[in-house]
Amino acid sequence: MTTGPRVLIADDQELIRTGFRLILTARGVEVVGEANDGAEAVTAARRLRPDVVLMDIRMPAMNGLEATRLILESDPRCRVLMLTTFDLDRYVYAALALGASGFLLKDVTADHLAAAVRLVDTGDALLAPSITRRLVQRFAAEDRERPAVHRDLDALTPRELEVLTLLGRGLSNTELAQELTLSEATVKTHVARIFAKLALRDRAQAVVLAYETGLVTPGDA
Repeated sequence: MTTGPRVLIADDQELIRTGFRLILTARGVEVVGEANDGAEAVTAARRLRPDVVLMDIRMPAMNGLEATRLILESDPRCRVLMLTTFDLDRYVYAALALGASGFLLKDVTADHLAAAVRLVDTGDALLAPSITRRLVQRFAAEDRERPAVHRDLDALTPRELEVLTLLGRGLSNTELAQELTLSEATVKTHVARIFAKLALRDRAQAVVLAYETGLVTPGDA
């Protein structure tokens, strides 16, 4: 019996799709469909309404970046996990800015794959802070001409700005609570308000925004 999120797998390599489907199915995660390019992924997502899409970045017909944009525009509650062969991929950075909830390397372990899918389905973001920080540091400066996720930070209180800055540095809620001497419940409230005020989907977009607005700069601890 399958439980948990309904997943769509989009990758132009049949072997990857088959392997991921077998891994997820064996761990009780339902795979509702597959697509071998971005255009198929968009069509399938609109038809099947999956909870999570595993999205390859480089595919024929339409790449994963454009497919991600169209899917999230059509269904904002959907979560997209990008699949890539190397961690410092500028297209992953662009996908995070568009609203993807994280990324996985294609050599991910079976248990990590299933755990990642379940994690983003809860509304969290899949971020390895050190990798994400390097990713954003590398590409944020180059993309200054592209509009940030949301540049108007005037709506935030001083405490919320402080929380957003620490989010950008990769701190978890537990670490935020320790750093600011607050309860985790209070931290979660601050994070939720930041997301609501700035129309952010999750921590992935918060990290990108913190760099693009200059709250965090390359080299910050």
